[in-house]
Amino acid sequence: MSVLFDNFRAWQQYCEQHNLPLYVPVLEYEREQKGNSEEFVWQGLARAYQVMKEAVQTGLTQDMRSRSGMINNGAKKVFHHPLNVLSQEFKEMISSALAAKEVNSCMGRIVAAPTAGASGILPGILTNLQKIHRLSDRKILEGLLVAAGIALIIEQNASLAGAVGGCQAETGSAAAMGAGAIVYCLGGSITQVFNAVAITIQCMLGLVCDPVAGLVEVPCVVRNASAAAIAYSSAQIALADVSSVIPVDECVQAMGEIGQSMETRYKETALGGLAATPTGQQIAQKVLIQDIEILNEE
Repeated sequence: MSVLFDNFRAWQQYCEQHNLPLYVPVLEYEREQKGNSEEFVWQGLARAYQVMKEAVQTGLTQDMRSRSGMINNGAKKVFHHPLNVLSQEFKEMISSALAAKEVNSCMGRIVAAPTAGASGILPGILTNLQKIHRLSDRKILEGLLVAAGIALIIEQNASLAGAVGGCQAETGSAAAMGAGAIVYCLGGSITQVFNAVAITIQCMLGLVCDPVAGLVEVPCVVRNASAAAIAYSSAQIALADVSSVIPVDECVQAMGEIGQSMETRYKETALGGLAATPTGQQIAQKVLIQDIEILNEE
């Protein structure tokens, strides 16, 4: 990927022709674009993953209450709840995604992967994947590079921004990145990796961006948890060699087409959807009053 691939098909063909794992072209692209050594790139990835792990830990152990009041330690409540709907591992995974995203909503340190609004998804996915399967840090960092390559192609052919393509472009892309990373880290083939990406996109198509009061809190935080769950579901399906039927590049094109067709009020403007409900409007008014009071105090 020293020259950025236009699509997933070209990425796959290049890796198969040169007998390379998926992460190598992405590593070369990053190294050559920035003029950095390979060691420097790995160190940067390690720092990013460390921030992800710290965000999960912070969200699960510290007070996470946002100024709006909409975020109130939800991750810890889920994590410590005695009843497991499926398994302890599932509960810990969605708790981790909630935790990292709550850190963002409470103005903490996160990795925008690919955006701040979707910053809980990869941490929730990767930290628990590593724990469950006892993967090395190196394998997780390779997975991060694969996820980055996925994001680069989605960005070219659709969007990663909620203001452009709705929430499908943010949490949808992050979930697709995570699903691909899961399959890669567990030894799946390139075809399986890209099937996981395609299946995830299919599950997330059309999701609107309707943040209450214009804040990246509701429904953004809980969507990070559900998106992480969809990523795991898609990875499980793809690893069993179930085809996405619609190729991944066509799924990305569909995402872009839907994003272009989506009405403006559903693209991060807080003018439609949940933001336009009576309760959403009441919260927005409360937040506006709080902001005015703070300005007056200053």
